[in-house]
Amino acid sequence: MSDSTIPRPEASRPETGQDTNRPETAAPQELVRLLQDFTLEANHYVDAAGGRNDMHRTDLNALAVIMRHTAAGKVVTPGVLRAELRLSSPATTALVDRLHASGHVVRERLGTDRRQVQLQMTPKAYRDGSAMFMPLAMRMGKAMAAYSPEELELVTRFMTDMVEATLAAREEATQPEPN
Repeated sequence: MSDSTIPRPEASRPETGQDTNRPETAAPQELVRLLQDFTLEANHYVDAAGGRNDMHRTDLNALAVIMRHTAAGKVVTPGVLRAELRLSSPATTALVDRLHASGHVVRERLGTDRRQVQLQMTPKAYRDGSAMFMPLAMRMGKAMAAYSPEELELVTRFMTDMVEATLAAREEATQPEPN
């Protein structure tokens, strides 16, 4: 969706004398603040749920990466985790060791090259993940029940666009500054 197709209520535009440095195409500040609040609260939930189970946020993020790749039929290696979570090799090794020791991940050798290791979640990881995140899923489901299928479709499209915009901004932020 292009910026020109996003409806902008007049109330969200700065009036004369207000924030004249803000570009016309900038997102409505209140909506951006709500997205930031959601992100912060989701992070707090992950910290709280993980803390009750002696798991770090990085551990839970690693399991989410493994689950997403596995669902897409992709092989997950420590290198995939290192790249996706932006970890050093030693930090990745420590992460995989923690997940293995806690019974959440098993290492399996791949093919004829016995040096290559694939990571797979265990049934314990799925059980623990369900126990940690089911309360959040239940509350979100209850909140979503108040919306029509059409409204949920619109919000789904909006959130997909927000994820894509965030990914694009992250890519831009990783590029070297022009001279």
